[in-house]
Amino acid sequence: MRRRSTGLQQLGAAAVSAVLLAWAAWGPWHQAEESVRNGPPALQAPPAAPQPSAAPASSPPPAPQESAAPASSPPAAPQESAAPASSPPDDGLALRFPADPQLALRAALTTVDGHEVPERKDGAGRTLRYRVDVENGLAELGFAPALFASFVQQTLNDPRGWAHEGVLSFERIPSGDADFVVTLASPGTVNEWCAKAGLDTAEQMVSCDAYGTERVMINAYRWAQGAPTYRDDMLAYRQMLVNHEVGHRIGHAHETCDRDGAPAPVMMQQTKTLTTGTATCLPNPWPYP
Repeated sequence: MRRRSTGLQQLGAAAVSAVLLAWAAWGPWHQAEESVRNGPPALQAPPAAPQPSAAPASSPPPAPQESAAPASSPPAAPQESAAPASSPPDDGLALRFPADPQLALRAALTTVDGHEVPERKDGAGRTLRYRVDVENGLAELGFAPALFASFVQQTLNDPRGWAHEGVLSFERIPSGDADFVVTLASPGTVNEWCAKAGLDTAEQMVSCDAYGTERVMINAYRWAQGAPTYRDDMLAYRQMLVNHEVGHRIGHAHETCDRDGAPAPVMMQQTKTLTTGTATCLPNPWPYP
């Protein structure tokens, strides 16, 4: 029994040794195989370096804009200021136009319709009422009765005229009693009315105040053509013509040039000349320039 036991022990020891030898040979290879199969252990990436916190994404600030003007209605177009009384409407009034110096219509004289009241302040002086008549047939020859009438009204009430400082004012009426009648007529008709006052207007084709009658006569030829003394200043000539003849009606006599280069007195016969003796005046249409 002891010999069998010893044999078994020897057999067991040999088996254990064989197992140990086998393990020594297989174990490292098995670990290497596992390493090849699974690969090396994954490397963990190092933690990212701390980044500065980025500003929150946003749209760039808008470019500065000009502040918009508050919504409003567009400004009203500038209006021409009303012409003062000293500036009659220039609807051809500054232009010369054809006329026959020998024209003698000898037609009826018709009152221009319309009522024009002067602008006057409290305490102003006397108001003279007048009509404007135009000889029939002149309108067909280019004369404008309504324009003529308005021109007379504005000229008479101009502050440089006989309405200076409110001493007088002039009201144009369409009918009724008038202090005088400003009458635009052909040269032949003017001559007949002026002859009633003992005046010869035919030779130089001039106008007149036909005193003794109601009429202040304006020669249509001179109204259209003017006079050499005024050259091409037709507007000023027509203002002078009205102021001169109405000046006679309200009591003013003729005057002369008394100083060389001075404005001519409006009561000087400027249609004929601007010279008295050695003194020559400048054309002037106003009593109070």
